[in-house]
Amino acid sequence: MSKKSSHTRDLFVSKFGVIAAAAGSAVGLGNIWKFPYITGIYGGGAFLFVYLGFIVLIGLPVMLSEFAIGRRSRSNAFGAFKKLAPGSSWKYVGMLGVAAAFMILAFYGVVAGWSIDYIVKALSNSFASKTPGELESLFINFTELPLIPVLYQLFFMVLTMAIVIVGVKDGIEKYAKFLMPLLVVIIIVLGIRAITLNGASEGLKFLFYPDFSKLTAEGVLSALGHAFFSLSLGMGTLITYGSYINDKNNLSKTAVQVTLADTVIAILAGIAIFPAVFAFGIEPGKGPGLVFITLPNVFQQMPGGYFFSILFFLLLTVAALTSSISILEVVVAYFKEELKIKRKTATIISTVLISIVGVFCSLSMGILGDYKLFDLNFFDLLDWISANMLLPLGGLFISLFVGWYLGKDLVQNELSKGSLVIKSLLNVFIFLVRFIAPAAIAIVFLNGIGLLRFG
Repeated sequence: MSKKSSHTRDLFVSKFGVIAAAAGSAVGLGNIWKFPYITGIYGGGAFLFVYLGFIVLIGLPVMLSEFAIGRRSRSNAFGAFKKLAPGSSWKYVGMLGVAAAFMILAFYGVVAGWSIDYIVKALSNSFASKTPGELESLFINFTELPLIPVLYQLFFMVLTMAIVIVGVKDGIEKYAKFLMPLLVVIIIVLGIRAITLNGASEGLKFLFYPDFSKLTAEGVLSALGHAFFSLSLGMGTLITYGSYINDKNNLSKTAVQVTLADTVIAILAGIAIFPAVFAFGIEPGKGPGLVFITLPNVFQQMPGGYFFSILFFLLLTVAALTSSISILEVVVAYFKEELKIKRKTATIISTVLISIVGVFCSLSMGILGDYKLFDLNFFDLLDWISANMLLPLGGLFISLFVGWYLGKDLVQNELSKGSLVIKSLLNVFIFLVRFIAPAAIAIVFLNGIGLLRFG
C-alpha cells in the first residue's frame, strides 16, 4: 500500500524545483524586514557569527528531521506522525503544524495585501513630496480602512490558491522555479543600487561590523529564535514538502542548500536596504515601519527612486507569495489526505476558511481594534500564539520524535537515499536532535511565553 502511494503521489520532478520550493517557503517577509535590522542592532558581524552557529546546530538538524519525516511517510503533517507512530499521540504534533499554518497564513495574507497596495502606490508615485510624518499617516490610515486592505488580502489569497490548486509539479514547483530566481534578481539589482549611493558604507558597517559589546544575552536569544523561525520550521511546511521529494534526492544536501539560500537572501536584503537608509541619514526601524514608512521616504530621495520603489514592493510581494504557497499547501494536504477531499475542493475550502479569519485580522487594525484578548488585537493574538507557542512546540516535538522515537537505523535508511551517509556525521545529527536542538528550542519557547528572561 505505502509503496503504491509513493508512486502515485505527486512529487517534485527536479532537484532545482525542490530547492526553489523549500527555499521559497523559508524566504519570507521576516528575511526582509526583521533579519537585517536585528543583525545591525545586536552587533552586526558578531550577531551573524552567532546566528550562523545556531543555523548549523539547530536549524539544519530540525529541517533535516522534517524532510525525513515527510519523505519517510509520504504524507501530510498530521498523517506523517499517524503513519510513522500508529496508535500513539504523536499525530497531535502534526496537528500543531496544521494549526500554525492556518493561523500564520490568516495574518500573513493581510501583510502581503499591504505590499500589493504599495506596488500600486509606487506605480502612481504616491510617495513623492511626502514628509516622514505624512508617510506614516498614509500607512496607518490605509491599514485602518475597512474595505481596501481586505480586498488586497483576498486578491493575494486567490493568487496563492491559483498556484496551489494546480498541484505540486505543475503548480508549486513550476512557479517556485520562476519566482525564486526573480526574487534573487530583484534583490541583487536593489543591492547594487544601494551600495553605489554616497554614504552607503555606514549601512554596510551597521550590518557587518562585528561589535561584540552589542551582543547581549538578549541578542544571543534573538539569534537563536531567528535561526529557528527563519527556516519555516515547526509549521509542517517542510514535512509536507519533504513528502514530495523524490528518493533520488539526498536530503542532507537539499537541507544545506535551502539553508544557504535562505541565509544569503536575508543578507542580500540587508545590503539592499540599510546602505540606502544610512545614505540619507534616516534612523533604521524594524517590521512594517521599516518597509512601509522608512523605505518610501528613502526611495523618494534616491535618484531613480520611482523605479526602485516599484521593484522593492514587487520583491516583498514575491517573497510573501513563495512562503504563502507552502503554508497553504500544509492545510490543503491535510484536507486532501485526511478528509479525502479532491485537491481542487480542498484548496478552495482551505483558502476560504483562512481568508475569513484573515478578514478579522485585517479589521482588527481598524474598526475591530478595540476588541482585545490579553491586550492583543486579533492580528497580534494569532501572531503571538503561532510564533511563541505552536512553532516552538512543533519544532521541539519534531526533534524528540526523530531523535528518540524513530530510531537511528530508520533515520540512517532515509538519509542514505541519494548518497551514502557518513556514520560520524549521522552520530552528530542524532546527538543534535536528541539533546542540543530540544534544549535550545525549549529556551525559545520559555522566553516566548515569558517564563524565561535574559538581561
